[in-house]
Amino acid sequence: MNRRALLIAVIVGILGVFLLLLYQRRFELEASGGEKVKLLVAQRRLERGKPIPDDAIAVREVPIAYVDDRAIREVDKNKILGLRLGTTVKEQQLLLWTDLATGSDDHKELSSLVLPGYRAVSIRAARDDTSITLLRPGDYVDVIGVLGAADGQAKSAVVLLQRVLVLAMGSETSPDAMNDRAPGYVAENLLTLSLTLSEAQIIALAAERGRLAVAVRHPDDQQKAGVTDINFDSLTDAKKRSEIRGVRGAGGPPVNITGGQ
Repeated sequence: MNRRALLIAVIVGILGVFLLLLYQRRFELEASGGEKVKLLVAQRRLERGKPIPDDAIAVREVPIAYVDDRAIREVDKNKILGLRLGTTVKEQQLLLWTDLATGSDDHKELSSLVLPGYRAVSIRAARDDTSITLLRPGDYVDVIGVLGAADGQAKSAVVLLQRVLVLAMGSETSPDAMNDRAPGYVAENLLTLSLTLSEAQIIALAAERGRLAVAVRHPDDQQKAGVTDINFDSLTDAKKRSEIRGVRGAGGPPVNITGGQ
């Protein structure tokens, strides 16, 4: 009887150790971004219009949580060798499906850039938003809405979406085509974003209630911050302003933005 109890205890102990190691492994994977996926990367600069050679492609392992939906995986390498690039790819930059030329000219059909499950949605940013002229297709942006109440009075700045891919600027879908514009060209304030259907609903409602602005992100910045809505009271009230997270402290006294004396 004692031998049997001892055997059961040993089995339970081994099972417990196995489950503990399994949990530890899963925790480490989640903390590091999950299982690693093999993606294709350029070993040297690849010029637009040139075919993709085998010796210019390497493999990089990236945690699945940080994998761009457009990234080309190692298993698809044979599919893209010899294809012509529609945009210049820098050294050590990941190869994306949107980098490939899709036709005989430099203009890609917008529908070919839309990933399954997403939609191409055009928004018109505020006319005085000069940062629009610096945007290029392939950039990532946060979309901010300056929205008013139904009575048109109190307005709030709301972060609607974060890390959204820009598919096109005006009628251009290629970053290189934007760079080839003649000096003095004035860019349209129309940009097309890659959104899910639910995100498209959010943008449609926000556009009805106020104006939209975008903030450009670093392409490798995967973080999505928790940001609260901000209204004018939050700016004019020193206590409320100090409670806003992520705002760098001013070096001097508060500035009166209400226009009063």
